[in-house]
Amino acid sequence: MSTDKVRPTKLKFKGEKTRKKRRRDDEEGGSSKHRRVEEDDNPETWVMPETPAEIRGPTFMIHPSDPSPISVNFDSTRNRIILHPLDKESTSEAPSLLDRVPTEVAQVWVTTRVAGSPTINLRTGTGEGKFLSCDKHGIVSADREARGPEEEWTPIILPDGMIAFMNVYENYLSVDEVAGGALQLRGDSEEVGFRERFWVKIQNKYKKEAHEEKKKREDGSELTVVDEASVNRLHQAWGAGRSVTSSEDKKELKRAQKEGRLAEVLLDRRSKLKSDRFC
Repeated sequence: MSTDKVRPTKLKFKGEKTRKKRRRDDEEGGSSKHRRVEEDDNPETWVMPETPAEIRGPTFMIHPSDPSPISVNFDSTRNRIILHPLDKESTSEAPSLLDRVPTEVAQVWVTTRVAGSPTINLRTGTGEGKFLSCDKHGIVSADREARGPEEEWTPIILPDGMIAFMNVYENYLSVDEVAGGALQLRGDSEEVGFRERFWVKIQNKYKKEAHEEKKKREDGSELTVVDEASVNRLHQAWGAGRSVTSSEDKKELKRAQKEGRLAEVLLDRRSKLKSDRFC
């Protein structure tokens, strides 16, 4: 009988560190807690936003319809919005509504926003990337390649965590039943009711990104003010980054600062020095 050891068949790269096997917890509570921590650390985990600023990146929208919840899909083949039931057959094994995650690309929209604006734009994740829009008659479509006022939506976080979307006409996005029992999106509801409430999920990394930006703004570490002197010294000065000023220049700048026309004098001086080709 051979005494040679059985060599592992798993592919390993040179220099790769071996990972220790995690000891399985005997108690169910400990393992579930560890699983939740792993899900929180996973950037691809789908979570619910707590503030409107967190709604960004890939977005999954669900409406709690009965008997089956529906997701807002975009059919790139027919170039139209589809309200797709998540449960084709009512079974007891179906996951809870808050545990739902997208299973196909058609269910995912991409949320973008202009920096500092409370409104968002919802773009299709498939096809050519058309924007979700609503005209003054309440007709919702996704066939526009450019974004304008009708493509802007204001997300409103409701007390129960659900979200309502208000358009530029101050009406709300809703699910409406048309002839034949079919469902479609409308944008002419004046009040928020059951039809105007959606569950929204985003990816965890974008939620953390929003938290980091908020923390930077609160700490004041975000560079909102440009130091003109340091920029000039770095990009426009000559002689190994040396700023050359005469005593007359200093007197003129001090006089302009007292008179309240410092910016005008700095612009004239920059033009004379020819250190700014756009001046």
